[in-house]
Amino acid sequence: MANFASNRYDVVVCGAGPAGLMAACTLGRLTGGARRILLLDKKEPWKEPIFCAEAVSNDRLNALWPVDPSFVRGTLSGIYFTSPKRYRAEFYSKDCGLILDRRLFHHNLADGCSAAGVECRYDALIKKLEKTAEGWNVSVSVAGGEVETLSAAAVVDASGPSCKLTRGIECLQGIESGDADLEPAIFAVAEGIEHSKEHIELFFGSEFESGYGWIFPRDGKEVNIGFVLGKDVKHKVPLRQKLLDFIARDYPEAKVKAVYGGAIACTGTEIRPFAKCGLFKAGDAASCVNPISRSGIVESLLCGKVVAESVKEWLDDSGANREAIEAKTLDRWMAVLGKKHLQVARAKAGFNKISDAQFDRAAKKLSKLPREKQTLFRIFFNVLWAAPSLIWKMRSFLR
Repeated sequence: MANFASNRYDVVVCGAGPAGLMAACTLGRLTGGARRILLLDKKEPWKEPIFCAEAVSNDRLNALWPVDPSFVRGTLSGIYFTSPKRYRAEFYSKDCGLILDRRLFHHNLADGCSAAGVECRYDALIKKLEKTAEGWNVSVSVAGGEVETLSAAAVVDASGPSCKLTRGIECLQGIESGDADLEPAIFAVAEGIEHSKEHIELFFGSEFESGYGWIFPRDGKEVNIGFVLGKDVKHKVPLRQKLLDFIARDYPEAKVKAVYGGAIACTGTEIRPFAKCGLFKAGDAASCVNPISRSGIVESLLCGKVVAESVKEWLDDSGANREAIEAKTLDRWMAVLGKKHLQVARAKAGFNKISDAQFDRAAKKLSKLPREKQTLFRIFFNVLWAAPSLIWKMRSFLR
């Protein structure tokens, strides 16, 4: 095994996004170098493009990973909620959020993994996982070369929303999320769009059916502009064309530099285990994205931490209680964030039924209020008040 330090590992982490990086780093720190931990990805986690709008809560991120100015593009002080007729309500809270440079943020996380004693390989394409009596075989091709097989007691699948690595593995039945949870998203990096560099702008209405549109500032000149739609929405035109039409209509002076598309593994109302047979899912692979906002960076970091704590306990166990530890991984996630996500997921169907006229009515009323009175609670309440039939539905969902 010339390409690796060993052919046997205690844990192989598959995927070097926020969840995989956080899981590997946390495991390295918890085990203090006493365990062999390998982190694999087919490319460096700081390589572009990274499919994300890059906005996070300052406080939530800092609670999980120290904020370093080196990976911060800028600060956020609010959100514009924009209705179909472009009435705009504003939530303002100074320095409430950050716009990250995801390349540099991932580099910082990767440096943390190396410092924690994790073996990191960013030229390794994972070809196959196979369950064995002792654990798992991980088939890997390094830099396009011959396939090598590594063994691991446990595996963390942080490979993203498609979860292709675990499909068809018999012992993992029951933890698969499948394509049913995937929602289509598309965005462009563009210049020439008038915007506030300290605000996110979110667009609601039937134009973005069962989802929403957005503008996220980047560096004061560029923006990330795009949208996500519900998984069951029928597309009358290709998503790329729909995005370009939106930009051309509302921002005719815009210059589109690049367009990217992908899928978001969004939390549903069905709860699935996070772990089974020594395999633990984390991040998008575990569908831990917020069901309505679809935010996932901090969620993935938190999920990676929770999973790493379970894996550490699993490794330290003699074997008799490992199934119980696997089952408890979901409980840990539900305790820290999963219950909130489940409540939001149950309310999502009602939220998606709010009409354009109701959004317009609420946003128009809110836009006339002074900034200090446009709180998140008042924005949420006014949207519901504009759609009174939904208040009781949302109330029962959020109990």
